[in-house]
Amino acid sequence: MPSSTEHDLQRATPESQGVASSAVLQFVAAIEEQIREIHSFMLLRHGSVIAEGWWSPYGPEHPHMLFSLSKSFTSTAVGLTIAEELFSLDDPVLSFFPEERPTDVSDFLAGMCVRHLLSMSTGQAVDTWSYMVDRPDGNWIRGFLSVPVLHPPGTHFVYNTGATYMLSAIVQKMTGMTLLDYLEPRLFAVLGIEDARWQQSPQGITAGGIGLILKTEDVAKFGQLYLQKGMWQGMQILPEAWIEDATTARIANSDGAQIDWRQGYGYQFWCCRYGAYRGDGVFGQYCIIMPEQDAVLAITSGMDVFDMQQPLDLIWDILLPAMQSGPLPENPIDQGALAAKLSNLSLLPVKGEVTSLVAPQVSGRTYQVDANELEIETISWDFNDRGCVVHIKTASSEETIPCGYGRWQRGFESTLFRQPLLFDHTPISASGAWTAEDAFTIIARLYETPFYYTLVCHFAGDEALIEIGINVSLESMQPFILLAHSA
Repeated sequence: MPSSTEHDLQRATPESQGVASSAVLQFVAAIEEQIREIHSFMLLRHGSVIAEGWWSPYGPEHPHMLFSLSKSFTSTAVGLTIAEELFSLDDPVLSFFPEERPTDVSDFLAGMCVRHLLSMSTGQAVDTWSYMVDRPDGNWIRGFLSVPVLHPPGTHFVYNTGATYMLSAIVQKMTGMTLLDYLEPRLFAVLGIEDARWQQSPQGITAGGIGLILKTEDVAKFGQLYLQKGMWQGMQILPEAWIEDATTARIANSDGAQIDWRQGYGYQFWCCRYGAYRGDGVFGQYCIIMPEQDAVLAITSGMDVFDMQQPLDLIWDILLPAMQSGPLPENPIDQGALAAKLSNLSLLPVKGEVTSLVAPQVSGRTYQVDANELEIETISWDFNDRGCVVHIKTASSEETIPCGYGRWQRGFESTLFRQPLLFDHTPISASGAWTAEDAFTIIARLYETPFYYTLVCHFAGDEALIEIGINVSLESMQPFILLAHSA
């Protein structure tokens, strides 16, 4: 095995860490069969990476949006600031923001403390997120405080991304730094995590509950730090007591829709079966810590929110039983098969033909697009032997999407495909093929996110009809239908 740099995780064979390569291969096969839209995973045992893979066009050098997995990093910042005695778990939320104090303050709101934000037990009956982000004045703190507190804090669990934002706002108020800047020297630099990005509110406060983007190995390092109870390369960078507090169930959530969402909730960590716990984010972003097995698993994906129990079931059913207490005999045959599999992972490009009788008729022609929500004004397709280049002009930009035949082709940063929380420019990778004599289909993957768009372009004479759909979304899944006419 190659030696690791100062900040890289060590690599080892599965067998040397008590796991059969065949079990990991079975896990990967099950993921591909049952989940399909998996982007990456990294499995650690006894502190060493024993298996890792990225499904092309996703890769180890590219970060991935984490959504609510961001919450566990916010919790970590809170643990560090409490260790620095900047505030305590029992400080009232209103004490940090006297300037935002509502005119009428209920006893329940007055009694809401930091610990209630952490454990999603603020007493509010709904997630406050939409009340915050939809405010015309951009004041998310005021939006959070405007939501009625209907229950005594600490008694009712309601998943509340707004509560995590308030934790970020408290950290910023007490340190004079954004949560991202505060964590940079205390967590990210120590773990060797570079180029962390995190969305902010209009007030310049780190979003906290969502919006962090990191590489898969960065997520794995974070999990390993928690597994090691805050110790990293001989330094106690996070108090062990905080690890215990944050990862122990603080409130019951027995009404969760799926079994691993019913095991209790800590301080921005979900409790799991089998003594495990996790941070997770919508569309299948996971950092799963398994203390009893001395293991960590990081996953990124673009799966449907209703499928998020599936990876956990596969972990419990396949990986956990395979984790033995001591090393196993090396198995070069199985190790070779696993290495071959992991080095050739890919999400399928568009299947179809590389040409059509229609292709020369439409190639190079510019089509005027009828008025539409995407503000696309013109579109054209240039077909060649290796793929197609799509040119799209909008009211504010010009986009170029190169599409490979039977392969993924990296393109340019795009502002065309917008979803909540995306950064201004999102890199894409696309594939295309003729899926009918008169239809060219494109899949454009925003490979630092869970999202991909499918464009089905139907041609008929001087007209084109373009259907644009998305795989998963926090907003409407209704496809866009564009009508275009050759200029």
